[in-house]
Amino acid sequence: MIAESDDDLMEKFFEEGTLSDEEIIGGLKSSIQSGAIYPVFCTGASHNVGVTNLLDAVVELCPNPLQRGPVKAVDTKTEEECTIEVKAEGKPVAFVFKTLADPFAGRINLIKVYSGTLSSDSSVRNLNQGSDERLGTLQGFQGKAHDALEKANAGDICGILKLKETTTGDTLATAGFGSTISKVVYPEPSISFAIEPASRGDEEKISSAVARIMEEDPALRFTRDPQTQEFLLSGSGQLHIEVSVAKLKKKYGVEVLLRTPKVPYRETIVGAADVQGRHKKQTGGHGQFGDCKIKMEPMERGSGFQFVDEIFGGSIPKTYIPAVEKGILEAAERGYLAGFPVVDFKVVLYDGSYHDVDSSEMAFKIAGGIAFKKAMEKARPVLLEPVMNVEVYAPEENAGDIMGDLNSRRGRIQGMDIKGSTQVIRAQVPMAEMLNYQPSLTSMTGGRGSFHMENSHYDIVPHNIAEKVIEEAKREAEEAHK
Repeated sequence: MIAESDDDLMEKFFEEGTLSDEEIIGGLKSSIQSGAIYPVFCTGASHNVGVTNLLDAVVELCPNPLQRGPVKAVDTKTEEECTIEVKAEGKPVAFVFKTLADPFAGRINLIKVYSGTLSSDSSVRNLNQGSDERLGTLQGFQGKAHDALEKANAGDICGILKLKETTTGDTLATAGFGSTISKVVYPEPSISFAIEPASRGDEEKISSAVARIMEEDPALRFTRDPQTQEFLLSGSGQLHIEVSVAKLKKKYGVEVLLRTPKVPYRETIVGAADVQGRHKKQTGGHGQFGDCKIKMEPMERGSGFQFVDEIFGGSIPKTYIPAVEKGILEAAERGYLAGFPVVDFKVVLYDGSYHDVDSSEMAFKIAGGIAFKKAMEKARPVLLEPVMNVEVYAPEENAGDIMGDLNSRRGRIQGMDIKGSTQVIRAQVPMAEMLNYQPSLTSMTGGRGSFHMENSHYDIVPHNIAEKVIEEAKREAEEAHK
């Protein structure tokens, strides 16, 4: 591989079948500089194994900053790609490549200076955020120890404490500098876990602690599922999530439990219905009366909900029509089969009646809810599940096992590609079948496989599986009410 990077070395290799140590080192240095070879060193810092070898190799083999060539950048005005020259003189330009969240020192931004010289206690412009930052004392890091630095030159790495708005990926430079260094593109999370506090006292701490962990690791995502009401921590793999959770406990004393997230099922209809919803209640004094007739029919997947008002002749006063729609929407949110939201249906309100004294918005809202339930009984309700677009990356020899496993998970193979020696398998698989996929893939590939998935669409759950899901949802609802 070293010989392939240089014509002269290639000729000598074919003539003599080998290269001298000097030629190997020289060729390796130029190959690393051009990005043709990426060296890997095995070290154990905690036992001081291989660290000296690594540092010697960095000095001997890696290019110095001024040899690396221009850095990719983005023009701040045109947003077109450009470059920034790495040079010792000129205006100072630095890139924030990592952020540390220290429980005691607060946020520490690690920067690499690409041009010019940064000085302690100077002012710079954060070109990404459009704000000015005052640099305190620059810090040189030696393990956990910090040493104050007067300045940092091109190629230097240093830390800055307590910048207000600066985060990983930002460019610091003098005001008026015309471009920002290109940010690292982080992979979209491939796996999510629901997290909950191990003890009630930690509930309020979770969000702030996770926010600080995310400052350090931009590949993490923390969201709340609006349907299942679960907090979801998403990352690049199970190990990624487990390491992040261990950090939460070690650095911030917040202990959380990981569990498989709930699948956000939905409900819909495949038939049509024409029903009447009538609410009449007469007690002492003021009564309640609301009466509406609706037609319900299915719509295309992903189209949501549509309400059509076809009332003529004032059979329902205009002021009460929104109440009917609200009653239907609230009932749809509570679901019919198993408490999951009902989606992708159209309701046409075409007739009804009212009472001058007893009718009210509340009465028509209740009537709308009654009509919805009656319509669901007749409109052949079904369960919907999220289907994911899945890409699996694995050695070629494992492709057959992986495709067989995906088929057993109700997956549909969409295609295959080869990237080098890696097989890329694309498939669409129900989310419910992918929640425990990481350990299975690790087992099939000996830890050499990885996967990525994202939401594609919702599809109808097969009848036999839907029955189990509905039964489980009803059982959980009953336990929650106890």
